[in-house]
Amino acid sequence: MAQKISNGAVYDARTLGLGKMGVLGAQHMFAMFGATVLVPVLTGLSVSATLLFAGLGTLIFHLLTKFKVPAFLGSSFAFIGGYVAIGEMGMAKGMTLAQSLPYACIGVFFAGLMYFVLAGLFAAYGPKRVMRFFPPIVTGPIIIAIGLSLSGSAITNCSSNWWIALCAIVVIIVCNIWGKGMIKIIPILLGVAVSYTVAAIAGLVDFSAVKDAAWIGLPFHFENTALSVMIDPDWGLMVAAIIAILPISLATMVEHIGDMCAISSTTGINYLENPGLHRTLMGDGLATALASLFGAPANTTYGENTGVLNLTRVYDPRVIRIAACIAVLLSFCPKFAALINTMPVAAIGGVSLVLYGMISAVGVRNVVENQVDFTASRNVIIAALILVLAIGIKYGANDAISIGFTSLSGLAIAALAGIFLNAVLPGKDYEFGSNEQGDTSVSFGNTFNKK
Repeated sequence: MAQKISNGAVYDARTLGLGKMGVLGAQHMFAMFGATVLVPVLTGLSVSATLLFAGLGTLIFHLLTKFKVPAFLGSSFAFIGGYVAIGEMGMAKGMTLAQSLPYACIGVFFAGLMYFVLAGLFAAYGPKRVMRFFPPIVTGPIIIAIGLSLSGSAITNCSSNWWIALCAIVVIIVCNIWGKGMIKIIPILLGVAVSYTVAAIAGLVDFSAVKDAAWIGLPFHFENTALSVMIDPDWGLMVAAIIAILPISLATMVEHIGDMCAISSTTGINYLENPGLHRTLMGDGLATALASLFGAPANTTYGENTGVLNLTRVYDPRVIRIAACIAVLLSFCPKFAALINTMPVAAIGGVSLVLYGMISAVGVRNVVENQVDFTASRNVIIAALILVLAIGIKYGANDAISIGFTSLSGLAIAALAGIFLNAVLPGKDYEFGSNEQGDTSVSFGNTFNKK
């Protein structure tokens, strides 16, 4: 039976017909596509594996949440710094980037398992008691630091051809500010497409790899996965990866909670209670852990698709599952992956310059909307040390401080310092749930579509 509310929102898309459901599913796939494939392009991970596990991860999430939540899981940008840091550590040991990235994936695997820990705490104690350890004065500056820590690589990429980079930047800004309908939903994808096209017309793209690629093939190769290095690992690099990347999960778990609040607000259904945050966290964590084992980036619930829900007012999770199936099918086309990999570095730089800035802007928004009191000395000290440690270690100590046989990244040290200081300093006054607007502002799947 079709379920509709008075303002015309559709909760059962089957009443629209299979054709319209397919189009709506394709729209959701393209909405997440630009940002999702950008992560493997920036890090060196497999585009095909990324699409495969974005689709599979979404289906796993829907299974664990009783097929109730209309969320799509795409690539998380929060872990990019971790992939870059561990990649550089591995290459310093004489490894190639392809040999180093599986170690970063092992760190992400353990980060995915952390979701189960938080899910258990939510189930046992409830969100208010757990979230007091992750207030905006900690998560906000961490998110700001994530964007700023990545900014150097964006400038480096832009420097290869500033005209192409500026083309991507201008398209993103124009589409986001003045675009209507679907154009406003996919500014990242359009920025990539237009700058790529301009570069191709200018003769800056080599399509030989696309010509040689097969139409059908496997999305990943075992030798480039975390499972392969577990057979005979470099234990020092593995431990370093786990210690460096694990703390990032603290920010992404808060991001997840914010996304669930946003989707609940959009659809008018309280998913925090039914199926419950413990189930949505487990779905996100399992999808991330599984993806990392096979060489794909961490997953996260995507704001782009929440924007599509707002646009279409079709809230049926079946449409999201259609998008997931399309992503899985595309992952078995190496020619498509080769086309993505020919993207000019400058185009990547232009897109990432905006995107990394927007990540930091979300951190600022999180602090502002939660009305963090910066007249309080404790808050100033916590924010100051998080920012200085993350940025200072990134650019002043090659993003790593050696501790015994391992190393910690700036972000890892900053996150640990912030959580510790918030726990021990007097004056804690944050209560999760008391400010709905602030609690729902924590998300960097895509910052463009938050309302």
